[in-house]
Amino acid sequence: MSAAEHRLSTSVLVIGTGGSGLRAAIELAEAGVAVLAVGKRPRLDAHTALAAGGINAALGTMDPQDSWRQHAADTIKESYHLANPHTVEIVTRGAGRGIADLERYGMAFAREEDGRISQRYFGAHTYRRTAFAGDYTGLEIQRTLVRRAEQVEVPILDGVYITRILVRDNVVFGAYGFDLTDGTRYLIHADAVILAAGGHTRIWRRTSSRRDENTGDSFRLAVEAGARLRDPELVQFHPSGLLEPQNAAGTLVSEAARGEGGILRNGLGERFMTRYDPERMELSTRDRVALAAYTEISEGRGTDNGGVWLDVSHLPRETIMTRLPRVYQTLLELQMLDITTSPIEIAPTAHYSMGGVWVRPEDHGTDVDGLYAIGEASSGLHGANRLGGNSLIELLVFGRIVGRAAAEYSAGLQAQRRSAAAVDEARTEVDDLLAAEGSENVRALQRAIRNTMTEHAGVVRDEAGLRAGLDELDAIEERIGAVGIHPDIAGYADLAHAFDLEASALAARATLAAALERRETRGCHNRSDHPDLDPELAVNLVWSPGAGVVREPVPPVPPEIADLIGEVSQEGKLVE
Repeated sequence: MSAAEHRLSTSVLVIGTGGSGLRAAIELAEAGVAVLAVGKRPRLDAHTALAAGGINAALGTMDPQDSWRQHAADTIKESYHLANPHTVEIVTRGAGRGIADLERYGMAFAREEDGRISQRYFGAHTYRRTAFAGDYTGLEIQRTLVRRAEQVEVPILDGVYITRILVRDNVVFGAYGFDLTDGTRYLIHADAVILAAGGHTRIWRRTSSRRDENTGDSFRLAVEAGARLRDPELVQFHPSGLLEPQNAAGTLVSEAARGEGGILRNGLGERFMTRYDPERMELSTRDRVALAAYTEISEGRGTDNGGVWLDVSHLPRETIMTRLPRVYQTLLELQMLDITTSPIEIAPTAHYSMGGVWVRPEDHGTDVDGLYAIGEASSGLHGANRLGGNSLIELLVFGRIVGRAAAEYSAGLQAQRRSAAAVDEARTEVDDLLAAEGSENVRALQRAIRNTMTEHAGVVRDEAGLRAGLDELDAIEERIGAVGIHPDIAGYADLAHAFDLEASALAARATLAAALERRETRGCHNRSDHPDLDPELAVNLVWSPGAGVVREPVPPVPPEIADLIGEVSQEGKLVE
């Protein structure tokens, strides 16, 4: 089957138009470097727009004693010592500049009466260092970056799905994809490629991501190009995802609801955090609150629907309307529930990929020359537990750094060598799927993967379950070979779902394999058959199809940061 094919050329191609992709593109455009940003979603509706609570930087506006070193110490402590200290230092040192960039672009932060940027507490931070805009911080950041990208004339292609990164002799030379509406192909030549296409949380049944995002696209694109994945098993389950309605299951109730004084109760009406973290209570870390809720539900103290209650109705109405406007609106729209008078029913939901593509800390380059990964697609900052608010600042810091690194890489090339064979392979891959007339339904197989991951690799895992998950995945992958693809008048979404399915299968395999190898309980990763932390496993687990899972040491923490780290307590870390 032949289709129209556009051929484009640019110095740097950015795949993904969320916060990290746009920040990198802006950096390139400001430096006068040719850049093209491609996204499968409308640019104003990228996943970054869903981030609610805030963005971290040790600005010291509320607590002058805060410092980047303390921010780094908190990050490493809550990573359970799996974060790369170099990556952490780069982000925490660069955080103030990231906020200043947003201000320069016109971002409207919440401010104190004297004009200082307001900062609030988020779980497990030593000081108030989370800047915000109501409870729609991510949306405001996304709008700000889109506006700036337009000012500096970044060309953005919406609704284009990238199917393959083009590589010759382990050197990137572009990417291939198609238009989601009319199927037009795109062959894009580029000196460097920045991968900013999110994580893999959509491979669980209840997730804070929407249906067509975070299916593991970044993981598949990177691995097929020759890169590796680091710590794919380390997935953050956010404590507060909605259970209903079914089509919106997993939609987040922002952590800000707990930050402003929300109370968690089980089905019996008990304030259960007293059992898990009596000191920090609802302001405990995400992994502990999620595990506490999971434990209450699994031990039969949940609600009738299999959840727990989050109650903010005791707060002043004015507080809810000014500090939690999005939570208020969301519950009204989805459930006709007034949170000023009624509690919210929630349960843990797959929320954030803390692992991702293996990258170097200094420039986020991968094993493939000219290929970079940033944002949730990458790894190194969060380890086994992400501090709320750290992901948004990571986008700003590494977007800027990697934009510059890609520009320098492009400028240093003497020539770009391409491969007709690689292009033909990408073209044929799409042709073959469009011609596929098998009996298997792509959506049904996606659901099968989600069921397998939810059943065997959720909040709590064990050896038998993970092995059963791998067996189920083997059977699902066999069926993937017999799918039928049927584009119609509405567009080529069915073809995109087929690539999503392949990505989900690869991401699931990496996750299950690494979770099996990590025979310990650490941060978000709970093994009921290995309830203790194993010092031997204070390592990153790096996965690739050829080598499987390989252990990689984590570099030592510099003394100036290590001195500020308290002991990582296991108290409250209860497992089945």
